[in-house]
Amino acid sequence: MSPFDLYTAGLSNVFVPEVIFMLLVGTIAGVIIGALPGLTAIMGVAIMTPLTFGMSTEMSFALLLGVFSGGVYGGSMTAVLANIPGTPSSMMTALDGYPLGQRGEAGKAIGMATVASFIGGIISVVILSIFAPYIARVALNFSAQEYFSVAVFGLAVIAFISNGSMIKGILSGCIGLLIASIGMDQMSGFERFTFGSAELLSGLELIPVLIGIFGLGEILIVASASLKGVKTNKQIGRIIPTKKELKSNILTIFRGSAIGSFIGAVPASGGTIGGIIAYGLEKRISRNPEKFGTGTLKGVAAPESANNATTGGAMIPMLTLGIPGDAITALLIGALILHGLQPGPLLFENNPDTVSMIFILLALSNFVFLGVGLLGARVISKVMDTPMGILLPIILVLCVVGTYSIRNSFFDIGVLIFFGVVGFLFNKLDVPAAPLVLGFILGPLVETNLRRSLVLSEGDLMVFFTRPISGAFLVLTVLIFVAPLLSKLFKKKRTETNLKL
Repeated sequence: MSPFDLYTAGLSNVFVPEVIFMLLVGTIAGVIIGALPGLTAIMGVAIMTPLTFGMSTEMSFALLLGVFSGGVYGGSMTAVLANIPGTPSSMMTALDGYPLGQRGEAGKAIGMATVASFIGGIISVVILSIFAPYIARVALNFSAQEYFSVAVFGLAVIAFISNGSMIKGILSGCIGLLIASIGMDQMSGFERFTFGSAELLSGLELIPVLIGIFGLGEILIVASASLKGVKTNKQIGRIIPTKKELKSNILTIFRGSAIGSFIGAVPASGGTIGGIIAYGLEKRISRNPEKFGTGTLKGVAAPESANNATTGGAMIPMLTLGIPGDAITALLIGALILHGLQPGPLLFENNPDTVSMIFILLALSNFVFLGVGLLGARVISKVMDTPMGILLPIILVLCVVGTYSIRNSFFDIGVLIFFGVVGFLFNKLDVPAAPLVLGFILGPLVETNLRRSLVLSEGDLMVFFTRPISGAFLVLTVLIFVAPLLSKLFKKKRTETNLKL
């Protein structure tokens, strides 16, 4: 399909009252969830995913994509008003947004964050619609070796960039791969790690695991920290940016959008990385770098355009290869599977109207949060004062009811509780949970394609290097782990040389 077709094939499915309504509800809910510290966009999508069971595909993705876009943007409000990033991706926004708020210019910072997020989101959707069809076309020629190599590369990237040590990231990913092996072996039919339980024969369900880690786990983390509301700066002032402000920051926004779209397309990176890189680049090339951190609009525009641009970028590997671009797209893969759709290159051939619908909804969600941010910032700032003691029980009930509704299974609720505790303990031990989730999702892809390749090659491991794409990804995977070691070695030698001199 051409980019034009991807924007028109799903129009008849999107522009119906119930779908537009769900998009409005999802985006507004996403902005509010993102604005409340501790309630991230990941949690929002995790809570909403099981609630879409029984909805049409169009209504489901209108809700989920709205929460996705709105949640990533919403964190900027708390960053500006309370110096607390509502979501991790708004971490850099607080550096200049809060000083602006302290000067009585919170509205100016929120307005710039809103416009920058909107432009970044729209640019990323355009890039997604242009490049995704070509990547999917190439991916149709992938064999077992390419799928194995790409999946391993994705796991390596998230283990490398995860918070904490790389060793902890690798350990978390390996645990995810181990959990994915529970159930009946797809190739031999033997039972693995079932311990005589009939419920485990088909393996663990994706939705209870995801909601447990990103829903219940986050509830436990927030509850253990504080149940108080957030005291915000009520002096918001003018919100809509002037032409002069937009003109002086437009190049910053475009640079941030380009960086975010690229970073988002790298498996397992996400908005936090995009915001950090965009902010750092803007400070480096600025004529007045000393102003960053004291309250400059460029320090708001750069990270906000980048972190929202990652939304479209992250959809590229998810839709074209079936590999999550970040933790949220891992949840969206679960939603696709829940509705009988298989992400990957065949989605473009078998369900082009669904792909078109996703692109259109993602673009429209940016227009919705643009209106919500510019017109409703004062209302949302009041919602942010709501005590967590009221919000968390409601979210907990949604997690449990949503998990049970998938298969009407109390066993799934047990899985939810178990992985909620796992998510909580991982946070306390500073072990990243995202590699575990990606390992769990990519586990079957890695194992099946590894074994299929070895069977066809009669155990010859060189089969992974004789195919160019497969070999290139494996080399990149090795470099990811070797590069830090080489860097430390060179740094040590350079230090020793300087000491001798």
